[in-house]
Amino acid sequence: MSSASQSRPWDVRRLPSAEGSCFLVTGGNAGIGYFAAEQLAATGAVVVLGSRDRAKADAAIASIRSRVPGARVRHLPLDLADLSSLKTAADGLGLDRLDAVVHNAGVALDDPPRRETADGHELMFGTNHLGHFALTQWLAPLLSAAPAGRVVTVGSFAARSERLDLGDLQSTRDYRPKRTYGRSKLAQMCFGFELDRRLRAVGSTVLSVVAHPGGALDSLTPSRPQVSVTTSGERLRALPAALLVQGKDAGAWPVVRAVLDPEVRGGQLWGPRVFGLRGRPRCEPVPSHMADRAVAACLWAAGGELAGTDPDLGFR
Repeated sequence: MSSASQSRPWDVRRLPSAEGSCFLVTGGNAGIGYFAAEQLAATGAVVVLGSRDRAKADAAIASIRSRVPGARVRHLPLDLADLSSLKTAADGLGLDRLDAVVHNAGVALDDPPRRETADGHELMFGTNHLGHFALTQWLAPLLSAAPAGRVVTVGSFAARSERLDLGDLQSTRDYRPKRTYGRSKLAQMCFGFELDRRLRAVGSTVLSVVAHPGGALDSLTPSRPQVSVTTSGERLRALPAALLVQGKDAGAWPVVRAVLDPEVRGGQLWGPRVFGLRGRPRCEPVPSHMADRAVAACLWAAGGELAGTDPDLGFR
């Protein structure tokens, strides 16, 4: 990035050039992931959409190309609920380096019954946390090969009110979908902070940063006809909520800044400026329950055992 882009104040609508960089966005075919991919594509970078649904990925790619002339964007088949497939997916990138991965993809269930992945893990914990945990290991060589690789983990405002039950991480005893989702996002965020501590301990050049979109509603999100459509009626009914929350296009801003801004540091938390719910991105204090090293160490050990990963995730 140019020195001029580094010196001027951050502008969500005038992003610095990232030409020559390559970014992977998991779940880049919809929601926050889509808008993060669209915004990153506008910087001139190569953007790879990690998605298990080829048709949805193709639609997202077509949408991005219609809005970003010359966008360099492509699809990577990726199923985070199938741990055994992740090495093949990472190899399929065909890159010699990766400048950033955005751990965004996620499953959110509203109703019982409890569901499991093919590996026998609770679906939300297994996909949202374990899938990204394992994927990081296979991406470690590519991230380490970049001049300043980044792992950006997308958390959720919902994680603020949750606490991990280290004795029941997969909600086998007490399954409540919304709580299980919030805990899976909390696990992701704890992972992101712990990963940065471990990267610093081994002197890695890779940074781990956590970001969250605040309150991001579909009804306040601009339409992207190939991807999703918000009707004028839905937008009108959502206007009162816009005082407190925002659309998913704005929800992607903290994620994009965590990827691009040279002033971002490892171990930081980025979110919307206004009450953590809406507005331009800012660096936030890390809540104490997300920074608890003892909890993070237990979660890391459990994740490694469940996902069958190297204790250091391949970073040396």
